[in-house]
Amino acid sequence: MRDRSLQEVKDRLATLVSYELNEDDFYDVADKHLNERGTVENRLSEVYQNTLAEVSQKMNEMDNHMGMTPNCQLGCAFCCYFPIIVNRLEAKMLVHSIEQMEESRREDLKNHLTNYFKKYSSTIETCTSIDYENDPDAKLKYKRENLPCPLLDEEKQACKAYEARPLPCRTYVNYMDPKICAENHVPEEAVSFEFLYDGYMGALNEAAQAVYEEEDPDFLDYPSDVYQYDYLPAFLKEWMQEGRL
Repeated sequence: MRDRSLQEVKDRLATLVSYELNEDDFYDVADKHLNERGTVENRLSEVYQNTLAEVSQKMNEMDNHMGMTPNCQLGCAFCCYFPIIVNRLEAKMLVHSIEQMEESRREDLKNHLTNYFKKYSSTIETCTSIDYENDPDAKLKYKRENLPCPLLDEEKQACKAYEARPLPCRTYVNYMDPKICAENHVPEEAVSFEFLYDGYMGALNEAAQAVYEEEDPDFLDYPSDVYQYDYLPAFLKEWMQEGRL
């Protein structure tokens, strides 16, 4: 871990102007996994997980281009208290990824979620009522409530569904002292690369459309699933209460 100055981080970030982002890579990954054998839901879930893996790969490429890596480390989970906004398709694919886990891990996670929704019932209601679309202070208001992500193991300070974690969890990083995240609700020094969302979601959307037009599966409501956004706790609560999304 290296302690960099804000100016050094800004200078290195400025070098990304010469980084060439190839969004076709997301579509290539989606095509590869959509054409594999398996059920429609399994194949679309593979598209979801592997386009997210491509997001992580792009993050690594940009780090190499800049010549610096984040100071984020295992047990540093301050960003796991930020609001995570996903669409219903992403939530369905995340849930499917959980359902495909080895049984003991899956049941452990479900028990964790049951306890989570009991423990934080009131806080969840407060946080999910914040208007993230129109309130410019929505992120700060949410963070001040100190509501952990539903997938966070608070004892280990680690994600219980790490390989299927949503895009914001992969694109928010800190190249400076981790204390910055500990001491500030929304640290200005941290960096978000959420512009990677366009390539990732474009590929996932295209895969969902292809699946819908060719096979019209029961689990997919296209295009509504792509355009309906909400807080992750809201979607997971719906799944736990109703058994589906």
